[in-house]
Amino acid sequence: MNDSGAVLPWLVIRQDDNGNRYRVGRYATEDEAQQIVDTLDGRGHKQLYWVERIGQTTH
Repeated sequence: MNDSGAVLPWLVIRQDDNGNRYRVGRYATEDEAQQIVDTLDGRGHKQLYWVERIGQTTH
């Protein structure tokens, strides 16, 4: 939970060319998080972005 009490279980993760992973942000819905990923991917950077639910193990 954040300070407002809202649950934000969806993460946007970025992985750089060296394999370092960073949390970009937390979101209330998977669709909202995916929109962020789509926007970031559309910028043409060579970074890898994906959506992950808190507690989910991927990559």
